[in-house]
Amino acid sequence: MPHPTPRPWSASEASDEAVSSEYAQSNITGYWDHRAESYDAFQTRRLRNDEIRRAWLSVWARHLPASPARILDAGTGPGHMARLLTELGHSVIGIDASQGMIDRARAHARVHSAPTGTSPEYLRADAVAPDFPPNSFDVVTSRYVLWTLRTPEEALANWLRLLRPGGRLVCVDSTWFPDGVRAGGTGDASFRSRYDDQVLARLPLAESDTIEDTAAAVRRAGFAATTVTPLPELLELDHRHGVARDHEPRIQFVVSARRDRTAPPVTQRQ
Repeated sequence: MPHPTPRPWSASEASDEAVSSEYAQSNITGYWDHRAESYDAFQTRRLRNDEIRRAWLSVWARHLPASPARILDAGTGPGHMARLLTELGHSVIGIDASQGMIDRARAHARVHSAPTGTSPEYLRADAVAPDFPPNSFDVVTSRYVLWTLRTPEEALANWLRLLRPGGRLVCVDSTWFPDGVRAGGTGDASFRSRYDDQVLARLPLAESDTIEDTAAAVRRAGFAATTVTPLPELLELDHRHGVARDHEPRIQFVVSARRDRTAPPVTQRQ
């Protein structure tokens, strides 16, 4: 069924601080609804390359606990990484604010399943404030999400609440726009209009020039044992096989952390 795409807000509507967060999320969601089909097509082509697919399976396998773990994939997009996680034997719920992305993920799930016969469950939900009971998951994962989250420390604190004591955070991201979105961003007119200055003001990691900013946000959110692991094997594959239009190969990182095992179970939102 066709779904409505959130319209861009006017600058005057966005000027009120009381609605600025809603304005930012509306623009972000609208952009990814617009991009859902083309983004999915690009990622599908990439994962048909067995070398790339095996590299991603290896990245996740190295950083996740033994299966089966219960995993929340935040900002799942068209669900490609969530499906790889199920192939590794995990039980996965993928969430995304974009209905277009969730529609693509569910379409894939109808025709593809892991060797175990299972598929992720996909829900339209806000990755900043997922509505699940505390202590629900063993792992929270994300790929290419933290840079585009409004108030990422709020999101990370909420993800921490969802983890059981000892649970893991495993995020893959990069510094995509170290010279600024305007200087190094995509030529897509929709991207430029949706990710305007008022939206970027809500995204403190979007124009970061060091992954340590992401790691610092994870630590401030209350996670323990935060580590940053570069992924040169992905960079080498990007150089050989290419990246998305208007992008250039950049080193990617796994930012991982844990909820302290001695932390008492969380019973309500902090």
